[in-house]
Amino acid sequence: MPLSPVRLLLPLAFAAVALGAQAQEQRTAAETIARFDIPDARQAVAVTDRYLYAIDNRTIAKLDKATGQPVARWEGPKGGPILHLDSGVVRDGKLYTAHSNYPDWPMTSSVEVWDAETLKHLESHSFGIERGSFTWLDRDPQGRWWGAFANYNRVFDKSPLAYGNKYATQIVRFNRDWSVAEAFVYPDALVAKFQDMSNSGGAFGPDGRLYISGHDNPELYVVAPPEMGSTMRWLETIPVEIGGQGFAFDPAQPGVVWGLIRGKTGGVVTESRLPEKK
Repeated sequence: MPLSPVRLLLPLAFAAVALGAQAQEQRTAAETIARFDIPDARQAVAVTDRYLYAIDNRTIAKLDKATGQPVARWEGPKGGPILHLDSGVVRDGKLYTAHSNYPDWPMTSSVEVWDAETLKHLESHSFGIERGSFTWLDRDPQGRWWGAFANYNRVFDKSPLAYGNKYATQIVRFNRDWSVAEAFVYPDALVAKFQDMSNSGGAFGPDGRLYISGHDNPELYVVAPPEMGSTMRWLETIPVEIGGQGFAFDPAQPGVVWGLIRGKTGGVVTESRLPEKK
């Protein structure tokens, strides 16, 4: 049955949040223009001009963006080798995804690539034990790949220790062979917004700037590499109806971002228009 979006006429209001010591701009809230109930959307969404890809731990569902009709689906077996897909982006006809063994220890990660048309798995690059759990990847306007290795303050049953330390979360720029060219950390005030989790999503917007998300907060954060040192600059905060996680910019509608809000049994995918920068 086709999924009908619910059109909204007014922007949603969000509570103001303390921004910490670093000077950065708080933009007005994004306008939610549609919502879709999509059970597979629990970790991330990716989009093209025609299709929506709903991503869960070990499933990818491809749907027609206009009607919500299912087009294709990939599902991995329980127990692996795919354990935790965390984010995805479509580039040059391929769906690139960030994958990790979260919440197992030691942390291992990989890049997994599918044919965006058929969802046939094409290739894999393993990082092995790296800097944390790989959570997102995207290509900047210069054609260079970026991504994040997350660490967490959450404690799981199998260990009395935190799953890393969220302040050790790193954003990296890759070389062509997926080796790390350079790495940065986030400012403490921004990391504090991740609560006991970490940076879950990231994407370059149509303006060429890098937007990231946490794990739960209904916000996007604009960041940029520093002129000196190793700490990213936090430039803006934009309230938007998401629940953290992986998000995507719509290539057919500049300024429109797709995200999700996780529920106990599924997910709600949201389509929002970001406010124009003053």
